[in-house]
Amino acid sequence: MSVFTALRHIAAYLAPYRGRAVLLILTLIIDVSFDTALPLSLKFLIDRAIVPRDATMLLFVVGGLFGGYLITACSQICRDYLYAWLGSHVLGDLREEIYGHVQRLSPAYFARTSSADLMARFSSDLSAVESAIILGMPGAIISVLHILVSTTVLVVLDWHLALIVLLGLPLCLIGLRILGPKAVAVGYRLRNDQAALSAAVQESVAAQAVVRAFTLQEALRAAFKSQSQRMTALATRFNFLSYFTERSPNVSMQLFSLGVIGGGGWLAFQGLFSIGDLVSFNALYVNVSASVLGLTSIAPTLLQATGGMQRIREVMDESPEVVNAVGATVLPPARDHIAFDALSFGYTLEQRNLDKVSYRIPIGAKVAFVGHSGSGKSTNLNLILRFYDPDHGRVLIDGHDLRQVSLESLYDQMGVVFQESFLFNTSIRENIRMGRPGASDVEVEVAARAAELHDIVMKLPAGYNTPVGERGGLLSGGQRQRVAIARALIRNPGIVVLDEATSALDPATEAAINQTLERVSSGRTVLSVTHRLQAITGYDLILVFDHGRLIEQGPHSALLAQNGTYASLWKRQSGLRLSEDGRAAHIEPDGLKEIPLFKDLDLSDLAKIVDLFATEHVAEGQKVIVQGQPGEKFFILIRGKVAVDVAVHGRAPARVATLADGDFFGEMSLLANIPTTATVTTLQPTILLTLRCEHFNNFLHRHSQVRTAIEDSAKLRHNAQNQLNAQTRLADTVHA
Repeated sequence: MSVFTALRHIAAYLAPYRGRAVLLILTLIIDVSFDTALPLSLKFLIDRAIVPRDATMLLFVVGGLFGGYLITACSQICRDYLYAWLGSHVLGDLREEIYGHVQRLSPAYFARTSSADLMARFSSDLSAVESAIILGMPGAIISVLHILVSTTVLVVLDWHLALIVLLGLPLCLIGLRILGPKAVAVGYRLRNDQAALSAAVQESVAAQAVVRAFTLQEALRAAFKSQSQRMTALATRFNFLSYFTERSPNVSMQLFSLGVIGGGGWLAFQGLFSIGDLVSFNALYVNVSASVLGLTSIAPTLLQATGGMQRIREVMDESPEVVNAVGATVLPPARDHIAFDALSFGYTLEQRNLDKVSYRIPIGAKVAFVGHSGSGKSTNLNLILRFYDPDHGRVLIDGHDLRQVSLESLYDQMGVVFQESFLFNTSIRENIRMGRPGASDVEVEVAARAAELHDIVMKLPAGYNTPVGERGGLLSGGQRQRVAIARALIRNPGIVVLDEATSALDPATEAAINQTLERVSSGRTVLSVTHRLQAITGYDLILVFDHGRLIEQGPHSALLAQNGTYASLWKRQSGLRLSEDGRAAHIEPDGLKEIPLFKDLDLSDLAKIVDLFATEHVAEGQKVIVQGQPGEKFFILIRGKVAVDVAVHGRAPARVATLADGDFFGEMSLLANIPTTATVTTLQPTILLTLRCEHFNNFLHRHSQVRTAIEDSAKLRHNAQNQLNAQTRLADTVHA
């Protein structure tokens, strides 16, 4: 993008304010006219008043200048107000247009775009454009007008001498023409690097737990230093090009100034030029010089604004991937079914998150999507909510392809409660009203009562006007979810979507929220993603996913009878027990037998091992295991969610799994004093059953037959791990 293209983009925002823009130009013309008349008056003062001693002419010229001064002063005050008004409104329009456009973009855009980079376009990039609007464009316009008017008058005074000026002007501006595009390109790269550096800072601050656990301080510091030095080099080059672009006309103007003085002096010496002509000509030339210098002095501002405008236009040129089709129809209230028809979808071209999935959900049914982490269950909700469109196949409601109906009519039927329901930093009342803007206070209260929130709110000092804080941080987890439920219910949705809506809550709060959801969802279609199977035993339909494929479906009892994946998940979870207060956890021998390491043991032996387990509560964001450190415990996840990250051959840690209720990890630590092969971090408050190595080893010393069975099972897992490591090394070699 060139400077002129950037200015053209900015000027386009003046169109709604043509009247004020024309008035501004008139004030500029008055200003330029007076600035031109001032040096020109010297000719009349010297040649018509001072030399002939004409007092009347002297008073006339001085009086005319004074009158022009008064008019110009009033014009300048008006001009300053117009600058401020137009600059603020144009910038406001631009800011609102960007924000509005961002709101229309699809989730895929936000998935691939750094939030820090997007914020930089709203802050530093927009600030650079603001400088151009408030300082750059007005300075450029008045400088150009000064050059045009003053040069015209110079030609009238003496066209021979004016040729020197006319020849000099292009040479004065050639620096901007040659160096400007280079400076713009470097400036654009600089602004991208500035945004990347901000993103690196934001990421390192947010990931302090990971940084400390993996001792990444020095590596990140070195990477930051390298990035900072690269940006410093770019900044040096950009600033030099900007300053040199600004400085080059000064050298040219000084040279041509000598020509004007010399040529004018020679003409006056020969009697071809009066003293008044000489003084006026030089004064006007000073006007031209000052205007050229003024025009180039704003070059750095305009160059920075060009880089900023280019980055802003990149956002504005992004097209939403999910939009209303041409002629989109209004989706009637759902009455019969929701269906997936041979649907395939991947968030990227390299992955397939759902593969040829087909199913039919009756309206009014309660349906759960279950499966291991990464199986594709949440992707179903993303497609039903039309956050994304399928690559192949269709999502249908009563036979209507969702791509052919308006988004508004689809969302009017939906009420969504997420695992982490985002609350805006405003009052409880306004957060509930977000579900249906324009809802009355009475309707807000009705929704709150339905979510069993009203009594809680009335105990707060400010009631419904209580601020919730940033992201709802001033409320408890249960209170946040009840606000989210009320926000969904105020829409009176026919379809309720629950995406892990209670998984981050403590047991008591979860049970209370589940009871509320059970009551308010009566008579509605419920679509729930969950990994907690106990909560869905009464559902009409359970869809089981594995690696993007629908592998089982049916009610709870039918799936147990199939003795497949769902039955295995159920056996693993059903063996877990948690006290009502959530403090004590327990696993039944049958549940322990579902773990491969213990599957060959008798129930009597397992009953003895069960007694060795202890309950641990771990807060969100804590490291349970750190890769490379000696393993001390075996863990069974009773409630919560953890992430498993692995760093291989010097690579940055990569997330290989997310574990939830019933999953386990750390079993190799029970058998050998070897370093752990992964880092495990809690993603939410988590309850674990732990078995310490020394307790387990003491048990094995007393039961040799158990040791043999355990070692055989461990040997198989160890061989599988070695095979995986060998494949990884081979892949690294091929890549290199």
